[in-house]
Amino acid sequence: MFYIFGFYKFKRLTGLKKLKVLFQEKFIKNNIRGTIIFSKEGINGTISGKKTSIHLIKRNLMHIFKIKNFDSENFSECNFQPFHRGKIKIKKEVVPLGFQVLKSKATKNYIEPNKWNSLIEEPNVYLIDARKPFEYNVGTFKGSKNPNINNFRDFPRYLKKINKENKIAMFCTGGIRCEKASLYLKNKGFKNVFQLKGGILNYLKNVKKNQSLWKGECYVFDNRISVKHNLKVGTYLMCSGCRKPLSDKDTKSKKYVEGISCPKCFDNLTESQKSRFAMRQKQILTAKKTGKKYIFQKEYT
Repeated sequence: MFYIFGFYKFKRLTGLKKLKVLFQEKFIKNNIRGTIIFSKEGINGTISGKKTSIHLIKRNLMHIFKIKNFDSENFSECNFQPFHRGKIKIKKEVVPLGFQVLKSKATKNYIEPNKWNSLIEEPNVYLIDARKPFEYNVGTFKGSKNPNINNFRDFPRYLKKINKENKIAMFCTGGIRCEKASLYLKNKGFKNVFQLKGGILNYLKNVKKNQSLWKGECYVFDNRISVKHNLKVGTYLMCSGCRKPLSDKDTKSKKYVEGISCPKCFDNLTESQKSRFAMRQKQILTAKKTGKKYIFQKEYT
């Protein structure tokens, strides 16, 4: 069984290049996969490995960065390795919104999962799904509004259209996008902005399905593709052509060709791309028959 740890912390950091080398070595030594982003404004990551190794990396992060508690963290389990490799990245921002959070605390307007339903069922609450459109299409809360943007850096343009008097409830996958967007709104004079603590993942883990207001599944950026309540692996597949999630309905389309295309990308792919993807799929099928490893292969315990 693989243990998955997602987390973030807004905290001013220095010496990032040395820290990158240090944790790359720890990743290799402890067979950790996934991605951690280091930035001057904080840290954000999702990693997987054996339970003891994940707890070791967590202790290392907290000790080296002098972190008492992460702003958000979530744990889940999976019977296959959800990442192909381990990566440490240094970026200007942990969330690209056009400004850096250089304080240890951003804005603590959290709503716990067990109180979230009451908030979003209030009249006149403006419910925002801060994720990308393809994530929104996999699942969301009933009545939510999606900015319909593919780059989070464009999110402020959408937020400018919202009345400052509105009571706003925001949510995203793990909470970090909403955390930074909430600070942006606070700086613009918004008074009633709330966010789902720990994001959708925290909600799905702690709210029972028969009490849930969530509809669908939650897209995740790893080989699980999507998760359901209690963070169990969902039903979605991944298109090898456009890397977008595929529902059961999508796979029954005439435009779905395994390893090559799906209804979302079929008309946009060139013949050269389709030919190249077909060759790759042929190599994968040959590898399967001969028992060799291949790209996109899931590793089970």
